Amino acid sequence: MALFQSSTRTIPDVPGVPRHIAIIMDGNGRWARQRFLPRVAGHQRGVETVRDVVGACRELGVEYLTLFAFSSENWRRPADEVSFLMQLFLKMLEREVIKLHDNNIRLKIIGDRRQFDDKLNVRIAEAEQLTANNTSLTLTVAANYGGRWDIMRAVQAMLRARPELSAGFGETDLEPYLSMHYAPEPDLFIRTGGEQRISNFLLWQMAYTELYFTDTLWPAFDSDALQAAIRSYQKRERRFGRTSEQLQDEQAQSGKDH
Repeated sequence: MALFQSSTRTIPDVPGVPRHIAIIMDGNGRWARQRFLPRVAGHQRGVETVRDVVGACRELGVEYLTLFAFSSENWRRPADEVSFLMQLFLKMLEREVIKLHDNNIRLKIIGDRRQFDDKLNVRIAEAEQLTANNTSLTLTVAANYGGRWDIMRAVQAMLRARPELSAGFGETDLEPYLSMHYAPEPDLFIRTGGEQRISNFLLWQMAYTELYFTDTLWPAFDSDALQAAIRSYQKRERRFGRTSEQLQDEQAQSGKDH
């Protein structure tokens, strides 16, 4: 049985503050180039933004924050930049995990770890174990992740565990094997940096997620920018396939019941 409501099978609750926010952190390189700095300086500043946004989400009562740090397609980037990103990821784990733990934040890493070196995989395992029982916010970092990879891997894992489903299966059979099985579907998706696409991120989970795009580059994205995105979300009419009239009738009936 699914832990959370599926937007394609039920009508999920619509919280005033998004329960789950997913973000593509785009624009580090352009931020650095505008300042005549190397691209890596943008990635370093982007880590500080991560720290600020995590703190803001925790204060606002967001329960799940998922950050797209490195896609499976990012291996196509220059080798020196990829190497720097891997080292930065390792340093982040070594420096930040204790702070996350002290703030009661659970850390999860999703993605294909087979291309990571042993040291990084050990640090990931240690970080997840240390923070496993924390409850104030679940921070998920997607690293070497792709939405299509996630679905294909889930199908393979499901059929290995339940070969009888090879004759046919449904959404409820597959969902426990997806990378984000422990979290509700995102209420709000944010992409910084001006691009307007989801870039193979959480393809299954974002069926009815509200999308928000901003020209702000990730290193310049602060708590005010986050709250602007949430205000935009709060103005949306989340119908999940229903008409506006149905939604208004249901809201009116709910008001009478209270």
